[in-house]
Amino acid sequence: MSVVVAIFEVMTHAELNERERRVLEAVIQTYVETAQPAGSRSLAQKFGLGVSPATIRNTMSDLEEKGYLYHPHASAGRVPTDVAYRVYVDSLIPVRPPGATEARRLTAQITTGGSAVEAILRRAAQSLGVITQELGIALGPRLDNAVLERVELIRLSSERLLLALTLSAGAVRTIFVDVRGEIADAAISEVTRVLNERLSGLTMRQIRASLGERLRDVGPTREATELLNIFVEEGDQLFEAALEPDMDAVLLGQASVLAEQPEFASVDNMRKLVALTETREKLGELLRRRSDAGGVSITIGNEHNDPKLASFTVVTASYHAGPLSGVIGVIGPTRMSYDKVISLVTHTSELVTDLLKDTSRSHG
Repeated sequence: MSVVVAIFEVMTHAELNERERRVLEAVIQTYVETAQPAGSRSLAQKFGLGVSPATIRNTMSDLEEKGYLYHPHASAGRVPTDVAYRVYVDSLIPVRPPGATEARRLTAQITTGGSAVEAILRRAAQSLGVITQELGIALGPRLDNAVLERVELIRLSSERLLLALTLSAGAVRTIFVDVRGEIADAAISEVTRVLNERLSGLTMRQIRASLGERLRDVGPTREATELLNIFVEEGDQLFEAALEPDMDAVLLGQASVLAEQPEFASVDNMRKLVALTETREKLGELLRRRSDAGGVSITIGNEHNDPKLASFTVVTASYHAGPLSGVIGVIGPTRMSYDKVISLVTHTSELVTDLLKDTSRSHG
């Protein structure tokens, strides 16, 4: 499993001794489970660390000086910092396969329903969010390398047609084509045949680069030639529009699941959550970078370099179907059950990859 992480100019986990590592892990586990600052006495009672509460308290002070813990207020126990979570993710937790019950539940929910790419991803984001109790999120695949399987031209009105492109792995894109006056049905059928003959089997990138050249000197009827000329003259813009990411490319699960967590009891944090779910374009940019990187990606709090995400952790894993790729994952507070979430996100990405491969074969 490859993990993409941010680089920090802070002390690394190599500078922690064994006792500090065990105490830090205990603090994080306590805070993740309870959402309450961890005190030395409760840690001694729960984790059997083999040292007195006074020793644990001193160790926690050392960890605070090193930047791994902090006091939320004067009389409280300690709470992990973003750096502590990073150490925890990178070196303290073993990532295991998900439990059999959760795995079966994910498989049942994701595989039941339509086989279109968007339908699979929507189910995956919803199911992953409910099971992890975070906000499920998915990004539709990049289509530059998608192979065109079939073209359909459908009349919408006397001056507008709909161009429907069926791509590899079941992806579908539609484009409006404005025409100059009514085109006969026979001409539309002829142009549909030509487009399929000349373009099927090519990637969208290849089509954009050579559309005009591939459609010149075809020699059908006069009306068909006029319609083909629209594709020759405006093909770059038409197929560019087919590849443009849209708001629906970012698919979200139920934000209400995340809203039930203690972090969002305050109006300010709830406002941040709502703002996050409403900025699909920004989320798309964030997830697209992770898609390009591949593998499992985990960014925590201030690692995002974006104030809107400073309270959140984003865990994603990439999925693939031939040349198509995207990401699936969750967004949640930095107080997160990282071992469970990473395991379930990884498993879900593998499920989505397998489903899309099956869909691609069925379309082949």
